[in-house]
Amino acid sequence: MSISAIITAAGKNSRMRKDQISRNLNIQNKLILPFNNKTVLETTIDNTLSANIGECIVVLGHYASEILEAISDNYNDDVKFIINNPCDVGLSTSLFNGLSNISSEFALCVTGDQPTVSGETFNKMIEVFKNSQNPYKTISILRRRKTGLLDTAEGLGMPFVAPRKNLMKYLVNEDDNLNPILRKIFADGYTFYGIKEKNKKELLNINHYDEYLKSLD
Repeated sequence: MSISAIITAAGKNSRMRKDQISRNLNIQNKLILPFNNKTVLETTIDNTLSANIGECIVVLGHYASEILEAISDNYNDDVKFIINNPCDVGLSTSLFNGLSNISSEFALCVTGDQPTVSGETFNKMIEVFKNSQNPYKTISILRRRKTGLLDTAEGLGMPFVAPRKNLMKYLVNEDDNLNPILRKIFADGYTFYGIKEKNKKELLNINHYDEYLKSLD
């Protein structure tokens, strides 16, 4: 079973921008803030590439040229970058566009602002997904509350592993955040497995500057 990875990196950066303005900091896209001698996005890409995946797609949109200019050229052979057109779309559309460009039947879906999630945790998600009774009706996801077999999709988001075509059916013509869509999938009888994080930092999404600082501790 081959798995492709999709990293969404197309957002407006609005919450981070407001925080930077309020702190009198230079305005900079969160994905190109420094992290472990690289950028936030590069670290997310590195961790994703260290997992058991066959290919990696990064979906860009807002600030695409700024992001591409900031990251290294080392990914030419390992990562394919695509750009949303139009760029002013929701996360669900970015993910749909990424899924449209992969060759595998299954996808590891990650957001670019998750540099703290390790390749080890991605591999746990992939392993549980592959060993599930019916991967075409399964979502393996980084837990937010419980681990193991879940009884709700409340509060869940990326990263997760899912069947490509089935997920695309829920994303088409949607322009929304992912949690309402995950709840629809759950209500339709899909099995959700919550995967325990390696450490608490893996549960961070870097939306605000304080979260960025916590990720560096």
